[in-house]
Amino acid sequence: MVRLIGYLFGIGTVLFLIVAAGVWVYVGNMTQDLPDYEVLASYEPPVTTRVHASDGSLMAEYARERRLYLPIQAVPDRVKAAFLSAEDKNFYSHPGLDYGGLMRAIVTNLQNYSSGSRRLVGASTITQQVAKNFLLTSEQSIERKIKEAVLAFRIEQAYSKDRILELYLNEIPFGFNSYGIAGAALIYFNKSVSELTLPEAAYLAALPKGPANYHPYRHPEAAVERRNWVIDRMVENGYVDTQDGEDAKAQPLGVNLRRFGSYLFASDYFSEEVRREIMERYGEKSLYEGGLSVRTTLDPHLQELARKALQRGLMGYDTKRGFRGPVATVDASGDWGLAVSEIKPLRDVPEWQLGVVLEAGADTAQLGLRPVTTASGEVDDARETVTISGSDMEWAYRLNNDGATSKAKSVSDILKVGDVVYVEEVLGGEQDAANKFVMRQVPEVEGAIAAMDPHTGRVLALIGGFSFSNSQYNRATQAMRQPGSSFKPFVYAAALDNGYSPASVVLDAPIQIVSGNEIWEPKNYGGGSAGPSTLRLGIERSRNLMTVRLAKDMGIELVAEYAERFGIYDDMPPYLPMALGSGETTVLRMVTAYAVLANGGKQITPSLIDRIQDRYGHTIYKHEDRRCDACNAEEWQNQPEPEIIDMREQVLDPMTAYQVTSMLEGVVTRGTAASKVNLDRPVAGKTGTTNEEKDAWFVGYTPDLVAGVFIGFDNPTPMGRGSTGGGLAAPVFNEFMKAALEGRQPIGFRIPPGLKLIPINRKTGMEARAGDPDVIYESFKPGTGPADFFSVIGAEYATGAEILDISPQANRAVGSGAGGLY
Repeated sequence: MVRLIGYLFGIGTVLFLIVAAGVWVYVGNMTQDLPDYEVLASYEPPVTTRVHASDGSLMAEYARERRLYLPIQAVPDRVKAAFLSAEDKNFYSHPGLDYGGLMRAIVTNLQNYSSGSRRLVGASTITQQVAKNFLLTSEQSIERKIKEAVLAFRIEQAYSKDRILELYLNEIPFGFNSYGIAGAALIYFNKSVSELTLPEAAYLAALPKGPANYHPYRHPEAAVERRNWVIDRMVENGYVDTQDGEDAKAQPLGVNLRRFGSYLFASDYFSEEVRREIMERYGEKSLYEGGLSVRTTLDPHLQELARKALQRGLMGYDTKRGFRGPVATVDASGDWGLAVSEIKPLRDVPEWQLGVVLEAGADTAQLGLRPVTTASGEVDDARETVTISGSDMEWAYRLNNDGATSKAKSVSDILKVGDVVYVEEVLGGEQDAANKFVMRQVPEVEGAIAAMDPHTGRVLALIGGFSFSNSQYNRATQAMRQPGSSFKPFVYAAALDNGYSPASVVLDAPIQIVSGNEIWEPKNYGGGSAGPSTLRLGIERSRNLMTVRLAKDMGIELVAEYAERFGIYDDMPPYLPMALGSGETTVLRMVTAYAVLANGGKQITPSLIDRIQDRYGHTIYKHEDRRCDACNAEEWQNQPEPEIIDMREQVLDPMTAYQVTSMLEGVVTRGTAASKVNLDRPVAGKTGTTNEEKDAWFVGYTPDLVAGVFIGFDNPTPMGRGSTGGGLAAPVFNEFMKAALEGRQPIGFRIPPGLKLIPINRKTGMEARAGDPDVIYESFKPGTGPADFFSVIGAEYATGAEILDISPQANRAVGSGAGGLY
């Protein structure tokens, strides 16, 4: 018997060795091409790029995988405990495989199989999951499990437990395109990880098993059950006491999904422009995976003021043209709440609500407001109705049907049952203290406004249209429009920089220009002419005939050089109509050019971005390029304060810049914007209107803030007689600047040393004599002064009309119609 047992033992031993050798060879062959686990040391996952305003407010996030990398030291103990309890309670004690857990899983699977259940449970440790997620595929096979186990052993030998847990918590998906615990905390609860409560941490720990299975809205019961299971495991493992666990299980899920896209109100146009710039500068991968931290120049307060001013201006123009009809028409006979909820409102105009007409009478209409829609897409059961009186929608009595207007006599002529329109609740006035609802309409006309610090080029506010939700086309940076007379200051700057003075006199009289077989005959807005006039009067009253003569006298090539120097055009054709703003440029370019006038002639580069840092906090871009070679605090020995070297190019004589500014102050106080801009402080600016009133502009500035406004249809269309830069754009500028400068001490424009102020006759441009009725102090550069005798540029033409031949290549520029009417 002993020999038999020994014989059988020997055979068993041999068989075991043979099997072990076979397994060894099999595993060796299988694992010889395993991925290099050392790549985990240089792990750089796709991380969300975050864009911030100048005050640190979060504007937008861009990512394919919404992840924020969080070091393990920043993860609270309760969050670690939740994940360890849910996934691997023996994580800190096993060598990569949990043998006890593996045996329990085998027993459970055998029991499930014998009972007819095909549900299998796994026993993967956190280390194994790291191996699978980083180095292997999710293929369900024995080979993959073997590779996973081998890699788990190797990873445990190479890295600390904390490092492995850090990799796991930052890599795993949680649903809603969120990856990693920091991203999940923001997406699900709009909190940082350190702010998570016990039930919130437990719910997040429940999600890696299957985010879709525990969806907070589609499967709320399963989500709560799984979360409570995690809490029970935390109690069982000693991380939480029983009472706290029971209290946590009694809590609702409390999911508060974070809204994607723009997070800062009214910043959509700005953040989208920043997104395009980052894409162009660093590429798509860096934007959506690089984890960049972008600090922009946006001032949130000014941005909101710009939005409000532009929207008010566009609505003011639009309502005068009448009511064009409802947003949509729905069946209001059934549950009107469901019907109107299918129509998406303008999400960036939260003051407005959609309402469906339920009743329309002679003087009033009853509307049902669009019900609230939850994050899960469910429509709230509550229904709210409001009443609008005819007196609160007087503008809509003018009906505009594809340009044909008619007059409505009653509210029922304007609105029909089922019509969906926008309404806004406004505060009651002195006569009626109660709030009321008024009807609104999305304007067809569009516009843009941009504001800039003239000394740095930092763009402080940028609005590219009435609503980003309605149209993402940015009219401040993408729309190429004729600047009209807002271009004239640069014609005058070229003249003043080349021998002319503000008192130089130019003939304001009819002029004809022949191009091939065509004759271009520019006119002043409103017709007529004033005869000999000073440059100051010419720009204050926006005289086209004077501007053309001035450009011809000094040479249009010189004007083109200055226009390119200021950045208005890249390559301006040397044709006289261009002197009246018949070229095409953008609002931001015009604002930048005016900023050069405001800062004393220093060239600046407009910037929407102050600084960009990579995922490690290293600065990879900054807008500020001034140098301070002596700024070294470590070597400070009470020496004189170091000077910051200004590297900006001087593109215009500071004296010339002030002369133009002084003349543009006259535009505001006495000229085309006199009744539209009133800021009770020194301000300079210029109106601009193109032929047939297709484009309305106003660009202006104080010593430390520049802003430009444009209004016009996207498809250039006449806006109607009187729709000028002074009538449409200047009031928007005035409203914005008045609010933006509220509380700031008024300061005057800085006068460069050397300029002389001499009293002159405003009409003749000669030095004023005692008793002259129309006197103004004009600025002159050293060595210059008022003329000793009366001379007029262009006066040699007795007929008052001038015939000029220009090349046939100018036909297109002439034929397009010169802008700059008013």
